[in-house]
Amino acid sequence: MLLKPTLDDLNLIGHNLGRVMTVTAGAGLLPLVWAIAEHEPAPASAFLLMVAVYAILGGAGLHLRSQRKHLSWSHGMVVVALVWLLVPAVGAIPFWLSGHFAGYLDAFFDAMSGITTTGLTVANDLDHMATSMIFWRHLLHFLGGQGIIIAALSLFAGAGVAALYHSEGRDEHIFPSVGSTARFIWLVSVVNALLGVTVLAIIGTASLGFDVGRSIFHGITIFMAAFDTGGFSPQSTSMAYYHSALYEAATSILMVAGALSFGLHYALWRRQRHLHRNIEARTLLITFFGTLIITQIGLVTLGLYDTVGPLTRQSYFQVLSAHTGTGFATVPSSELALWGGLAFAGMAIAMALGGMASSTAGGVKALRIGLTAKAIVAQVKKVLLPEGTVISTRFWLNGPKDLSSDVVQGVMTATLLYVALYLVGAGAGLAVGLPLQEAVFESISAAANVGLSVGVTGPGMPTLLKVTYILQMWAGRLEFLAVFSLFGFLWATVRGR
Repeated sequence: MLLKPTLDDLNLIGHNLGRVMTVTAGAGLLPLVWAIAEHEPAPASAFLLMVAVYAILGGAGLHLRSQRKHLSWSHGMVVVALVWLLVPAVGAIPFWLSGHFAGYLDAFFDAMSGITTTGLTVANDLDHMATSMIFWRHLLHFLGGQGIIIAALSLFAGAGVAALYHSEGRDEHIFPSVGSTARFIWLVSVVNALLGVTVLAIIGTASLGFDVGRSIFHGITIFMAAFDTGGFSPQSTSMAYYHSALYEAATSILMVAGALSFGLHYALWRRQRHLHRNIEARTLLITFFGTLIITQIGLVTLGLYDTVGPLTRQSYFQVLSAHTGTGFATVPSSELALWGGLAFAGMAIAMALGGMASSTAGGVKALRIGLTAKAIVAQVKKVLLPEGTVISTRFWLNGPKDLSSDVVQGVMTATLLYVALYLVGAGAGLAVGLPLQEAVFESISAAANVGLSVGVTGPGMPTLLKVTYILQMWAGRLEFLAVFSLFGFLWATVRGR
């Protein structure tokens, strides 16, 4: 029997929502200042309204008081699920008022795509959007990649913070304290930002001929989209706008950095040994090169590229973008739609698998793939080897660990849920008349928070697909448990006793 939530439960959830809304209001001041500095009055007014709504929600939540100070796991899950709905719902206000979106649903689509670091867009005339509005789109990537909850935990302390941390789909404890771990994640992000923006700005000035201001603007936006594996671009042609192998190479490094777990970042910073034994890093390398080879064989079969240079450059960047969950493209969506057969299979698999756990990437995650493979190998050995043979099921992940049956069950469950989510989106695509290949590709891109498109996603997309992809982006980013907890909480509110 489900128990109906009490007023005390609602106050506890509302108070913690208020904490996050207050932090988001502070973040919203950045595009407001940008708009004022760039003399963009209409966007400035829209951002002022957005910040006011965030602040009102935050203030109202902080004034709620609960007799319980400790935030339980169930409460934490509900808070996180609501945060990832409310932040884009309010953050869509400037988009809605900008004139670049057909309506609020389209604006909410882009806000959800931004915060979940997906990168799919239904914006109109992106090339003429105000710079402050473009900055806000990419700042949503940055907030979503590091985690809105992580931002709140870096500033607020208190009982129950661990519940919020894990509810956002993060498992690693780099330091004993969740707050210290949260601050380290932001430290990694800031250091990468300083290096990444500097390198991209130098390339923009020295190689592309941009002036200093333009170079910094593109450096900031591309960094936030690359490191947070988001995929939004300040130009409608994505990375093809730059026509620069050097710019692509620098961006590739940032995409890889974003797809690595923050635990692995810590190990690299400390120059720890045994990194070559890390099951997640090894799995990511194997799956990347495997999907790259499959894609290249498919492209050779299709004959889309006449020489080795373009074939290698385009396949490498697109597969890396797909596997890290970034969504940048150096080819137009119309050309990507021609990547059929094995090329389509390689790209679809790369998107579906995703990057590392506890990173900014989406998808099934390399850790789950590696553990699944190890569990299958152990099972095969158990059948083939003599009875009584001791079979090792240990793996290395920041130290030796045992592959227990509970771990295997959790890995399999999450993997199956992702597959089901991919199929649901594909079914919605088929229902509105999309060809099977396009329906599958776009569904995986949305659910794995990638952002690559073969031309399906756009302003004229059917409403059913817009709603479906919004839900896929939300559920895929939160990895299901928080979503299920919210639905259970709502059900208990209505039918509980």
